[in-house]
Amino acid sequence: MLALEGAVEIPGIRISLPYEEEEVPEELPEAVYLLPTVVAPKLALKGLLVFSKEDKIFHLVQQACNRREVDISIARTLEATTEKLTTGPDIYHLIVIDGRYPNFLDAAEIAKAIRLTEGYNCATIVALVKRSFFESDATMTAFLDAGVNTCIVECYHLPYLNMELKQIISTTVKHYSIISTQEVLYTALNRIKDVLIITDNKFVIQYVNQAAAHLLGVLQKEPTKKHLSEYFVSDLTQWINALKPKDLTGDKPLDFAGTVLIKGKTLESTSFPVRARQLACYGRITTHLIFNVDVPVISQGDSSIASSHTRDFRGSFAAARRSSDLKGIPTESRRASAAKLAAMPLEAPITKIINLLSQLHENCSTDEAHLIDRVLDFLKYESLYSPQMKDIQMEDPIATELIGALITGSNVHSSRRSSNDSTIRTAVTRPTASLISTMKAAPLIMDSLKESLSWEFDIFRFEKITEKRPLLYLGMEIFDKFKVFTSMRMDQTVFKNWFLAVESRYHAQNAYHNSTHAADVLQAIGVFLSHFSKKEMSMDCLEESSALIAAVVHDIDHPGRSSAYLCNSNNPLAILYNDVTVLENHHAAYFFKLTLCDDSVNIFKNLEPDIYKSMRNIIIDMILATEMTRHFEHLAKFVSVFGGEMNCNKEIAAIEEDSALLMRRMLIKVADVSNPSRPYLFCVEWAQRIAEEYFQQTEEEKTQNMPIVMPMFDRCTCSIPKSQIGFIEYIVMDMLLAWDNFIDMPELITYTRNNLEMWKHLEEEGVRTIADVKRSCCYGLPTYSNGKSNSNAI
Repeated sequence: MLALEGAVEIPGIRISLPYEEEEVPEELPEAVYLLPTVVAPKLALKGLLVFSKEDKIFHLVQQACNRREVDISIARTLEATTEKLTTGPDIYHLIVIDGRYPNFLDAAEIAKAIRLTEGYNCATIVALVKRSFFESDATMTAFLDAGVNTCIVECYHLPYLNMELKQIISTTVKHYSIISTQEVLYTALNRIKDVLIITDNKFVIQYVNQAAAHLLGVLQKEPTKKHLSEYFVSDLTQWINALKPKDLTGDKPLDFAGTVLIKGKTLESTSFPVRARQLACYGRITTHLIFNVDVPVISQGDSSIASSHTRDFRGSFAAARRSSDLKGIPTESRRASAAKLAAMPLEAPITKIINLLSQLHENCSTDEAHLIDRVLDFLKYESLYSPQMKDIQMEDPIATELIGALITGSNVHSSRRSSNDSTIRTAVTRPTASLISTMKAAPLIMDSLKESLSWEFDIFRFEKITEKRPLLYLGMEIFDKFKVFTSMRMDQTVFKNWFLAVESRYHAQNAYHNSTHAADVLQAIGVFLSHFSKKEMSMDCLEESSALIAAVVHDIDHPGRSSAYLCNSNNPLAILYNDVTVLENHHAAYFFKLTLCDDSVNIFKNLEPDIYKSMRNIIIDMILATEMTRHFEHLAKFVSVFGGEMNCNKEIAAIEEDSALLMRRMLIKVADVSNPSRPYLFCVEWAQRIAEEYFQQTEEEKTQNMPIVMPMFDRCTCSIPKSQIGFIEYIVMDMLLAWDNFIDMPELITYTRNNLEMWKHLEEEGVRTIADVKRSCCYGLPTYSNGKSNSNAI
């Protein structure tokens, strides 16, 4: 609750100060202004001791907690800890984890799981460690990164433990309790109608409330970290520039009051009264400034005010702009359209571009005006990034057909009916429960998994030693490395059941689209995510988990035939999805239906509804991004955002959501078609498998008198090197260059260029079939930048 004593008024808001009754001074000096805060509620402290066993030190910690009047609960494992935090009614302010025996309890993992639990971002986590713990910087860093606040050295002296605990409660626990209650202030600031903007002492915006965001016509997070001068144009700018460093260090705060010209996301601006107040959060130097904008309330009948401030009652800046006389536009219809766009309360990025071009149109020459008119006409197109083949004269007509088939939509209709409308086999046998126990090559599997995050990982050898079940073992390993089990608060047994169920739904009879391909895409994404951490970029744990899950299921229940084939054969799936993104829609829907129908495989069941919904949206979007018909659209958007020099210290969490969306799409797209960027013999094996699947489709189309989707893939006439050259040059290479610029992984480009040169060499030698390609491999194995050959690759 708010204390009523010691209230202080800040422009635009009045907040009470947390004085105890006996501490209220009789008079506050005029120059003294104190920080507003909210009094933290006085709750009985509750603690959780996470110890795998009860020994002497456990009982001493328990006694110390009792002396400090901390109500204690006990947990023995990570699962028990998670259950205590999520199912019980208690909220634990202090959590002590036994970090002395990592073989029994992984304190860092438990701390990370606690931080991921809703409501525990401000809990105090203490690790009990041995004295030798402080000799390792890496271990200490891991604890801090996991969210541990402080460590207590193992000691059998009760007074020492009692004093340590007292200090922690008096400092960390108490301060966290105060900090957590500040959410009340932020909520209040967001709910009030006053326009408030807070900057640091360099006038860099730190916070805007919802009213300010509406006035500026921006998202609430967008102005943060930008200089105030980007939005405040006149008067205040001169005041800011006139300030000297000594002005920010005095006892008496410098206030500002005047009329300021404020601009939003367009070039137009409007004047508003603004008041500013300095604030010192610590010490005597100004640390923040609070700006209060007075927005006049406009009555519907006050035409004089409405003429100068044409605002609607929702307070959006888009409606507060002064009307513009769009001179120089050649037609009245153009002027009317531009004015209508400027008056709309909602503004899309393309609308902003049109507005800016319309304004530029006023002051340009006749020739330039004609060019702008052409640009504006192009901007009317529904899809700016839709792929269109350029007038490129490819030397090989096979490459032309291949690219055309890949980027053409699935709305290929046949004038002839097929005798068999479906190739999907719905009856798939589940693996037996003894699959893991009967696996004979377990030592070989474990040895191979040591290289699971190497780009040279031999997926085909792994497929063999796992008896064509690579997804289960590789999936469990990579999910464990990226802490998916912990972040989703789910037992490994459920994930194991889920992997078994998912892998059984991949059709082993498919030459290419089987569980080995899914495992290969999963492994590629694992490698990319590990490079993110090396470059100091990051995705949060749930985004990583979503990406890895999307890789596992992105081709689940694939029939081994293309979407165009399914449309031409009037397959039930094509009818269900209206011939639009047929396979990708099926993969996403099939995965969720399979996962949610049975608790024994439901990996989402412990997640809160909002987190599940967020993960579901990410997974579906990533699966749909693998559709090749939108390849150039996704690539163009990615390059437009990330095409320049990347700042590797910039975390993905700080990037706008749209940019993170593009990054996730490109992450799975590169992994999905990464075959040419693998070591040469791997590239050859993948080329054989995809060609075989396409050959079988072409043969079925001929047998059933259907339109042939990819005529270049005729078993009797196809040149494998030519098809690979076209695929690499016109589909893969540009995407890999953009991805390498983003992730800094040059081996992708090195392998791809080596493979392209080898395919060209084979084409010159007249090699056409995969059998001939493999025979050529036996005579001269290529070497790569690491100097090692790949003789055992397949």
